[in-house]
Amino acid sequence: MPDVAFVSPIASALVTLLFIIGMLKARDRLPLDVPNPRSLHRQPVPRSGGIAMMAGMFAGFALMQTPLVVVLPAALLVAFSHFDDARGLPVPLRLGVQLAAAAGFAYGALPLLGFPALALTVLCILWATNLYNFMDGSDGLAGGMTVLGFSFLGAGAWMSGDQALLVDCAVVAAAGAAFLLFNFPPARLFMGDAGSVPLGFLAAALATAGWRDGDWPLWFPLVVFAPFVADATLTLLKRIAARERVWQAHNKHYYQRLVRMGWSHRGTALAEYALMLACGATALWALRQPLSLQVAAITGIAVLHASLALWVELAWRRSEKSR
Repeated sequence: MPDVAFVSPIASALVTLLFIIGMLKARDRLPLDVPNPRSLHRQPVPRSGGIAMMAGMFAGFALMQTPLVVVLPAALLVAFSHFDDARGLPVPLRLGVQLAAAAGFAYGALPLLGFPALALTVLCILWATNLYNFMDGSDGLAGGMTVLGFSFLGAGAWMSGDQALLVDCAVVAAAGAAFLLFNFPPARLFMGDAGSVPLGFLAAALATAGWRDGDWPLWFPLVVFAPFVADATLTLLKRIAARERVWQAHNKHYYQRLVRMGWSHRGTALAEYALMLACGATALWALRQPLSLQVAAITGIAVLHASLALWVELAWRRSEKSR
């Protein structure tokens, strides 16, 4: 186990790197993310980096013999999401596949959970699967969250003595680090839905597994991934309140507005990394603190994100008035 635990993340990173190098050599045959009025990039960029990441992760998972209840739904999402990147799929079919993956994992990983709790778990996994995708819209953003978010989950597993979960998280973080070498601004490669959709699922699945095994309470992964959870959730609620078609692409996320107000992709990514580090470090610190301090930490993170959201909203309104 110790040798495999050491080798698995390395294998994940190396396989990801080899796939990316091969992909960039065949760049002309890759599906391109062509800029549109809602895009933040100006030139077409290949968007198959997620395939390389998933190849690396599955190599690491194979060495670790990660449970199939995690691997098979993720593989299903990779296959359908890659087809969506290349050809496009209707929204009902995409949601149906994602729902099947979430339900398959929840039923297999939480067999003793009653139906109401199981249904709620499935909806939460479905939301996590999509919110990661929603947040993959600026160079280096989702790649950075993959490295930092899964690293902090792994640290939480290490604190609880769960070596298998620690290594699974390290496998994902290692693949994310290899990908980020090519995705940090200016990006040479995007992950596409084939990367962001299964990554969102894996974040929810590994977070749920840690909760099931007593490694952490439910709030821990929510705080670790708070920058993504807060931005995606607040943006969705605002669009619902405005009676917009929430399934249609848009550029109203807080990170998108920062770029549209003149922030560089690099500056936006670095600012988000700082926020991710603050959230992850707070979550780790609070994990072994008394309940009162845990509540204080969660409240502080919520207030921080509410304040940042308000600041971006006000800055955006000033920017709009000055045009």
